[in-house]
Amino acid sequence: MDEPVFVIHGVGNRDPQAFTATVEALQATVGRTLVPVYWGDLGADDRYVDLALPPRSAGLRDTPETVDVPSKMLLAALLSETEGPVPGDLPAPLRDAVRQGLDPSHNSGLRDGRNSPVADQVLATLAEEWPTTHWLSLADDPSLLSETGMAIAHAVTETREPEDSWAGLRGAAPVDGSLRSLIRRRLADLDRVAGAAMGVVVGRVNHSLRHRLGPGATRFLGDVLVYQRHREQIHARVWEQIAAVDPELGRHPDHPVPLVAHSLGGVIAVDMATAQEPLWTSSLLTFGSQPAYFHLCDPRGGQLSPYTGHEPVVLPNSLARWTNLWQPLDVLGFAASHVFRLADGTYPVDIPLPRTATAGLWTHSAYWSLPELASAISDAMHHQHRDPDKRQL
Repeated sequence: MDEPVFVIHGVGNRDPQAFTATVEALQATVGRTLVPVYWGDLGADDRYVDLALPPRSAGLRDTPETVDVPSKMLLAALLSETEGPVPGDLPAPLRDAVRQGLDPSHNSGLRDGRNSPVADQVLATLAEEWPTTHWLSLADDPSLLSETGMAIAHAVTETREPEDSWAGLRGAAPVDGSLRSLIRRRLADLDRVAGAAMGVVVGRVNHSLRHRLGPGATRFLGDVLVYQRHREQIHARVWEQIAAVDPELGRHPDHPVPLVAHSLGGVIAVDMATAQEPLWTSSLLTFGSQPAYFHLCDPRGGQLSPYTGHEPVVLPNSLARWTNLWQPLDVLGFAASHVFRLADGTYPVDIPLPRTATAGLWTHSAYWSLPELASAISDAMHHQHRDPDKRQL
């Protein structure tokens, strides 16, 4: 029998048979003996977490005025992060569309560069009124801005008498303040329509995110909370399952264990490998994991010093090597090499993995089926010399 590699699962795993089947499938690809280490029955009771998810629209009817109020708040918050409008300035797509709508020859060169007086007055009025819009002034999509400009231009041309529709091209001025009033009303109408449309889209996205990401996120939080309170009990389970293979494994420097760990399992592995009485670890491969993030937020103790903001935290020699995988869209996957340094002066090796098209929104569990995971396990379990300054591949 070759040296066994122990695999520690992460959050939300409540089916030991399914986890064992996953490890067996991975073992067939890796070509090494992989031993599943299951602790999910000690995790959070997540049977009813869906009850804590807010309803889509908090009981409100989906009307243009009330459609998914939480989503409209989310949309407003997202748009408020964009740069606000500059008084007296208009986005180029909006300005060009207004001129084109009021003066079709504007882009044809037929007018020798002269401007339409009507277009000038419309744009001057728009520049004054644009900052008062709630949604449109925060938009930067060229198509939306262009369509808005064309709608304003059409409103102006269609409202005037047919024989005077293009009087502005001949130098005639619009009648009294009706133009300003028309633009203000039409802009307010377009702003409400834009807000309702964006609210519907964001509402659907928000609803999808809640129900696709919500259960995974809440299970993650639940297991983290349980682990913080019952760390010793979970560590004891890991020790117990390693000892079932060989009681000497991990107990001494001359009997270290290789570990593979997903998500919170990586936190468990690092905590155990750096404890005052450590689990001696020859090589650690983590994926979608949070040890660095947790240590920055709440120093883990054991043999680890807090991060001071200057130099990486030196890991004890009980953790010999560390490879860390992460996916760009996995919000629960973090890098390790900028926070930690190994005792021999090398750094953990952070390896970004490509996102698969079939992973969906919740990419945190997609690692298990990636061929890159099997390759990384094979590579990480071989003793290889690394450049002390090499942090990321």
